[in-house]
Amino acid sequence: MIGTPDAVVVGSGPNGLAAALRLSAAGLRVRVVERNEQIGGGLRSQALTRPGFVHDVCAAAHPMAAASPFFREFDLAARGVRLLQPEIPYAHPLDGRPAAVARSSVEATAAGLGADGAAYRRLLGPLVEDAQDIVDHFLGSAFRRLPTHGVAAVTRFGLLGLPSIRTLTRRWFDDDPARALLAGAAAHGMLPLTRAVTGGLGLLLGVLAHHVGWPVAEGGSQSIADAMARALEEQGGEVVTGHEVTDLREFAGVPAVLLDTTPQAFVHMAGDRVHEGYRRWVSRYRVGPGVFKVDWALSEPVPWTDPEVRRAGTVHLGGSLEELVAAESAPADGRVPERPFVLAVQPTVADPSRAPAGGHVLWGYVHVPHGSDVDMTDRIEAQIERFAPGFRDVVLERHTLTAPQMAAGNPNDVGGEISNGEPSLRQMLARPVPRWNPYRTPVPGVFLASAATPPGPAVHGMAGDNAARVALREVFGVRERPPLVPPAPVDRPAAG
Repeated sequence: MIGTPDAVVVGSGPNGLAAALRLSAAGLRVRVVERNEQIGGGLRSQALTRPGFVHDVCAAAHPMAAASPFFREFDLAARGVRLLQPEIPYAHPLDGRPAAVARSSVEATAAGLGADGAAYRRLLGPLVEDAQDIVDHFLGSAFRRLPTHGVAAVTRFGLLGLPSIRTLTRRWFDDDPARALLAGAAAHGMLPLTRAVTGGLGLLLGVLAHHVGWPVAEGGSQSIADAMARALEEQGGEVVTGHEVTDLREFAGVPAVLLDTTPQAFVHMAGDRVHEGYRRWVSRYRVGPGVFKVDWALSEPVPWTDPEVRRAGTVHLGGSLEELVAAESAPADGRVPERPFVLAVQPTVADPSRAPAGGHVLWGYVHVPHGSDVDMTDRIEAQIERFAPGFRDVVLERHTLTAPQMAAGNPNDVGGEISNGEPSLRQMLARPVPRWNPYRTPVPGVFLASAATPPGPAVHGMAGDNAARVALREVFGVRERPPLVPPAPVDRPAAG
């Protein structure tokens, strides 16, 4: 035990652990407190079906982690975490024609898009060339500062990404393969594809496929969380599991408390220390659709009709652009889609260690109305069978999670929503409330460090890192960002 800490972080998801590591790098004694017995939040991995089959509970593919400024500095590879690249980052099967396939290069992807190939090169090519400037800006404290590098590239990206993905893809492309390829990426955002800024998300994830790929973590996403916790402990910090925080008065005397939680949870924990104005804004904070998730243990690979799809790490199922638009509009309207958009990941395409010899795992979810307990298994498997006839014949066992069950496993997933608040244009400009500094709360020394703050959802650690830097400046007077502590050198036996 470290005694009385200088800072406490509540929640051990990627943002909470990133915050703890940055605080520890400044020489502070840091304690992370986790409600569950297992750390990781959205980075947990478990044996959900049969022994030897490793399934990711939430996040499975990690383009944001591969590009994130925080994880570049943390250096996952040096910490023993391998991000494994499937041969094809993602694919989008289509009825009666070859699948749309996002390959590692813009040129190779465009070559498979027929007449729309030239437009794809013109749209994505310049963005990929400037990808790091774009990523660094939008994963930093974007929306609250002007770009300092790559001003033209960031501005171009912002203007291109402002419309809906439906508008963007119709404007640039004439045929379904190119339109569906980017629309499927945009559907990760859990917003109707007719909403503003969905174009930006589709472009960003498309760019990342060519810039850093869409890798999976060897052995499961849990390996990322474990490496972060291990690094914190090596630096003298500690992680306490199985302890649920319900009242911030528990940390009286601790100079800084950072919360990798929902803003609603903060208001509950703070009680009457939160003024009515902030409480009212939090009550208006919108949450989006929930998810219904299935994990499968398979006796062999998914029998996709198109052999290219068999080499893809991530697969988007839902057909044409207009089918995707219909599927993603339904949950936001409180309706269950009959033919849902299915987001699937095949980790064993790149990481055979996830299953016994010959076996495979498949991960997938669909969007459902917020808090819906409807069982979507048949609808999901019908979409898979649509493009992989005979799929059900290779299923050894399946594990399902309804939206309420997702929320029970992780309180940040309110109603089964895994974004910690709708990532709409308004809520990216004012996330979670309209304050210039969104990490600061009305309670002195208490900061929000979750995906409810910029830059929003995904495994990048930047919300926690940003919050930690605010806490260091405002509580401890540390103006310069302390560099993360490098990993200890590994002793290797001498040759011979």
